[in-house]
Amino acid sequence: MKLDKLKQIKDLREIWPNEAKDFTPWLAKEDNLALLSETIGIDIVLEERESPVGSFSLDIFAKEESTDRTIIIENQLEDTNHDHLGKLITYASGKDASIIIWIVKKARDEHRPAIEWLNAHTDNEIGFYLLEIELWKIGDSNPAPKFNIVERPNDWGKTVKQTAELTSIGSQQLKYWQAFNEYACKYQKFADIFNLRTAQAQNWYDIAIGTSVCHICLEAKRQKREATIGIYISDNKDFYRTLTSDKDAIEAKLEGYVVWKEANKAARFYLTKPLDFDNEDSWQDVFKWYCENAILLKSIIKKYL
Repeated sequence: MKLDKLKQIKDLREIWPNEAKDFTPWLAKEDNLALLSETIGIDIVLEERESPVGSFSLDIFAKEESTDRTIIIENQLEDTNHDHLGKLITYASGKDASIIIWIVKKARDEHRPAIEWLNAHTDNEIGFYLLEIELWKIGDSNPAPKFNIVERPNDWGKTVKQTAELTSIGSQQLKYWQAFNEYACKYQKFADIFNLRTAQAQNWYDIAIGTSVCHICLEAKRQKREATIGIYISDNKDFYRTLTSDKDAIEAKLEGYVVWKEANKAARFYLTKPLDFDNEDSWQDVFKWYCENAILLKSIIKKYL
């Protein structure tokens, strides 16, 4: 077999001469945001390019697909500098951002610990990411981008801190979703389709399905002794009515009784399964049920999107 060599394109401006006119429009395209999403494990949906923040302009303003958390992205096709770090914090404040992403050619030594310090001294709702972008070719191929994570939120450290402050029920909820993540990443068909979330001390777990219209929601209701999985629509009654108009066809594809609920803004439909939340030996059976139905729900819902 004949093999070729990887060649790195050192000067990013050979491909993107201008950050605002070339790189930002490239990154804002769906496929390229998907590459960034895959790298950091967060599903990013574009809201606006060159989004105003006072008299300044943010490169990319976005949302996390299933949670609606605010994301800002600042690009820099050169080494990090104090000017862009200051802009990053200004934009984060102006947009009330939860996820702050700084993409650069190279992270200087003094800015790595700065981002690490910000992650260490913010709460569980805020996360800073510092990434370097590279371009590579194989022989005479087209250049291919590669994102490298330099700094990211210390989810483990924050989770440990959070666990110390939890009630016994909250601690068990955190343990439950951590155990689900361990199970789901080994369920290959599920892992090939979905990105896992960081486990939290709460009774629900959201899974993105490639649209901001809706997402899959898992629940573990201790008092009601039941688990649920279904489609959650945060604010789109027209889409919900489209689904209910085809209720019989949807229910025919799902095994079990389907519950349909509509509130002032949100709407959902879901399946239920008995759950003995305090019996850890029974969790695996529920996790299997989650994974099987998540795959099925995504295949059903995609025809309506």
